[in-house]
Amino acid sequence: MNSDPSNPAGGENRKVTRAAGVVGAATLLSRIFGYVRDMVVASFFGAGMAADAFIAAFRIPNLLRRLFGEGSLSIAFVPVFTDVMVNGDREEGIRLAISAMKLLFLVLLGVTLVGVVAAPWIIRVVAPGFSHLPEKMALTVTLTRLMFPYVIFIGLVALCMGILNVLGHFAAPAVAPVLLNLAMIGAIAAVSRFSDSETVRVLGLAGGVLLGGALQLALQLPFLVRNGVRFWRRSGLWHPAMRRVGLLMLPTIFGAAVYQINILVGTLLASLLPEGSVSYLYYADRLVQFPLGIFAQAAATAVLPSLSRQAAGGDHAGMGDTFGHAISLVLFITIPAMVGLIVLRYPIVVLLFKRGAFDAWTARLTSDALLYYCLGLWAFSAVRIVVSTFYAMQDTRTPVKTATISIAANILLGMALMGPMKHCGLALATSLASMINLVLLVYVLRQRMGAIRWRRIGVSTLKTLAASAMMAGVAVWVCRAVAPDAGSAGVIRLLVAIGAAIGGGVAVFAAAAWLFKIAEWQKVAGLVKRSLTRS
Repeated sequence: MNSDPSNPAGGENRKVTRAAGVVGAATLLSRIFGYVRDMVVASFFGAGMAADAFIAAFRIPNLLRRLFGEGSLSIAFVPVFTDVMVNGDREEGIRLAISAMKLLFLVLLGVTLVGVVAAPWIIRVVAPGFSHLPEKMALTVTLTRLMFPYVIFIGLVALCMGILNVLGHFAAPAVAPVLLNLAMIGAIAAVSRFSDSETVRVLGLAGGVLLGGALQLALQLPFLVRNGVRFWRRSGLWHPAMRRVGLLMLPTIFGAAVYQINILVGTLLASLLPEGSVSYLYYADRLVQFPLGIFAQAAATAVLPSLSRQAAGGDHAGMGDTFGHAISLVLFITIPAMVGLIVLRYPIVVLLFKRGAFDAWTARLTSDALLYYCLGLWAFSAVRIVVSTFYAMQDTRTPVKTATISIAANILLGMALMGPMKHCGLALATSLASMINLVLLVYVLRQRMGAIRWRRIGVSTLKTLAASAMMAGVAVWVCRAVAPDAGSAGVIRLLVAIGAAIGGGVAVFAAAAWLFKIAEWQKVAGLVKRSLTRS
């Protein structure tokens, strides 16, 4: 990778690393509160009817959140907004941002009204197995209608994120989910003080989702105003550049959100399996989202503005260098996270969730699902960087084609594996489908961008795998030495065992990365050293 300070590509690489660090740190805080939220939900509801109903209902607005927040809206808007700011003028870009906010609000309002009216039919598609259980079906429909307006809040939050990222502000959008988690925790805690009814409590949890959406949007607005985006200004509802955003946005729904669509497919098929299957997959997916959100999504969020600037300026060599840096960095961090989750999956699930209605058997089944999700973690992460590269070039067709193949593969694999492997087969199908998507995307990208140093990426990845294997051996040995039987160990003993295993594993991985002279380790260590020096 080019590290010459005088080289523009090297400067973009430093911007990407620095921005990814900011987003990753804010996302880490959000994920911590997210796990506190999931611990509370698991403790109150376990994997029973109310939990299945809430998770299935929340999948719908949550899928739309992922499509907007981490998918089509941000990826379609950022390149066009960047192009207007770079090749036009800032005032024109501000007008585009204000028009986009007004138009998006009206579109999301319409989507919400349709969703509320059509909730029964939507649930029959998303969770067809619930149709045979009238009480469960009725509760899921009610929860869906209550939470659907969340789509309005989170869609606007996603647009604010894209605007602020292009303007160089990453922290507020990344930390916003903390408010959702706090609102959900507060809601269930408050309602539980007045009612022991599981139905009343889960309705209170759904109310917390709406409150969290409103708080997330409120957090963004002061930063927009500070950057000159005064949304109350008179501005037309339609800006000419919105046509380009729309043309990019429609196909990116599939290309950028294939992982989320595959997860939704898993929920649909899991509803046909024994009760609790939807919940096992949900809790396992939440653990996978920890490294995926902190590292992969942070890097994808950080790299898109840089790639878009280079694409707008016609700097294809710089794009190749920035892409290579981002993909190597993501794999360097994601692979050890994947290996660590695999070898410590059961103790982690027990520590985080085993309490109240979430018993030892539920923990075992959840950890089994986590294993098969983890096998695809590296592919989930890499796909986000590759897709961002295509959309920075305003190529929407390729990701749509590969996403369509991936979704079809996930459905076929899920149907084939759910019989012999139950919910674990659905998790494995999601991982295999993502690997297929990545292979197809990389094949096309190699033909488009020959300047990418694929050999260097491959060598770095092999070294990272070797270091991760050494880390895994130490982590397993330490955890078993401190807590031989994780299922019956106390919380303090388990916390010490996992903490010591992670600490020892990270130390071994860092030593191996230094010994193997992995370039990404040197970059990350240098960034941390400079940050500590400045502070």
